[in-house]
Amino acid sequence: MSKLTLERAKEILRKHTTEEHLFTHAAAVSAALGAMAEHFGEDKEHWQAIGYLHDVDFEKFPEEHCLHVRELLEPEGVDAADIDTIISHAYGLHPVTVKPETNCQKSLFAVDELTGIVHAYSLMRPEKFDGMSVKSLKKKFKDKRFAAKCSREVITKGVDDLGMTLDEVMALCIKGMSEHAAEL
Repeated sequence: MSKLTLERAKEILRKHTTEEHLFTHAAAVSAALGAMAEHFGEDKEHWQAIGYLHDVDFEKFPEEHCLHVRELLEPEGVDAADIDTIISHAYGLHPVTVKPETNCQKSLFAVDELTGIVHAYSLMRPEKFDGMSVKSLKKKFKDKRFAAKCSREVITKGVDDLGMTLDEVMALCIKGMSEHAAEL
């Protein structure tokens, strides 16, 4: 099995997804995971590929999200460890999910929901991502009505599991997503 690339992840996602907002979310998580990979000194493109593919089964199986990842990705030749990493971001949602153990798994768990808040905030600002500060993002994070579907509890647990502060992870999300602002 060859290493999952971002190009390959995009090919695979197109086979299982049609909704534009899911591609935007895939790009956001991919960008944030790339910044997290840099932080940990890991393979940025590999982490971006995992981030891009993390919701591969969501459109077809929204009520059973992550329960069908293996059946969709094994035939594509995706490595079992990468499949486990993708499944791990739904930890706690279903009894069969994988517990996030690696830095990549913990990062995906933490940034998945957080990218929703960062992206929603960028859409409100005339300057989008430019000059977005952690301080102003934190104000939005504390407002439970803002991007209400994004679970603050999941984000906080993910950040804690990483042994990082919310400020650090927010800064990395902003950095990664800013670098891909054109896609978002």
